[in-house]
Amino acid sequence: MSRHSVAGASRTSKRTPFFQRIKSAACLDSSPPDSGKGKSKSSNKRMSHGFQLVEGKSGHDMEDYHVAEYRKIKNHELGLFAIFDGHLGDRVPSYLKDNLFLNILQEPNFLDDPRTAIKNAYRNTDKYILENSINLGPGGSTAVTAIVIDGKDLWVANVGDSRAVVCERGSANQLTVDHEPHMERKRIEKQGGFVTTLPGDVPRVNGQLAVARAFGDQSLKAHLSSEPDVRHVPLDSTMEFIILASDGLWKVMQNEEAVELVKPIKDPQAAAKRLTSEALARKSKDDISCIVIRFG
Repeated sequence: MSRHSVAGASRTSKRTPFFQRIKSAACLDSSPPDSGKGKSKSSNKRMSHGFQLVEGKSGHDMEDYHVAEYRKIKNHELGLFAIFDGHLGDRVPSYLKDNLFLNILQEPNFLDDPRTAIKNAYRNTDKYILENSINLGPGGSTAVTAIVIDGKDLWVANVGDSRAVVCERGSANQLTVDHEPHMERKRIEKQGGFVTTLPGDVPRVNGQLAVARAFGDQSLKAHLSSEPDVRHVPLDSTMEFIILASDGLWKVMQNEEAVELVKPIKDPQAAAKRLTSEALARKSKDDISCIVIRFG
């Protein structure tokens, strides 16, 4: 993902062998899309999902990861869904894929107080990543997570600019907050950092990172937050589906456009493929990852 400064990206390009750059430009060395689908195992709580992850054309390896699975916990069925969008390497998002939900579900109060459990797990997971930066590297990751409990309650959380958008009563409703640096300038400056806004570029923390909240990023952590925004949404018949996606999609598509594309497509995997195809057609260069979850 290309959240770090353009100058840093240029230096990376200069280190890339000439023929490798030619292959990359021609998409000859890109990984095939990661795609799949699944559905709830509970017969009375109908829910299905599909996902598609496509490597971008920014000259780096794929840094997006996802989770889409169902688990039984104490007679409750949980749908667990996430998009992790990394920067400066894939070790942090890879770690999150394997461990963030595990940490959330191990919180002793998860079923009684999901909001507190999610916040505690985000905080403790970030602490572990920072303490183990020698192994996990200096990079970081945004995250958007969704937990569906018994097909009735949806808990969405995020740090960074990966986004969750629900189709409710036929209209798009964004459930997450895009944590952009200019929105948190006061906090960042109070903590000793600064936000740059250069012509032709997006606002960046300390001139480097284009999000104000993320996991990892040890060199910037004094001025970044890993505190998630958490939202609870009771699920009812007015909610058709939810889209979780990295900013590779949202950079080139409005919420309403994404919802309108998905509406007529009943197969969620086909819907996820449609979204990534449209993002590519609109010249998105970033990794593009999305999950579509249909309710009922």
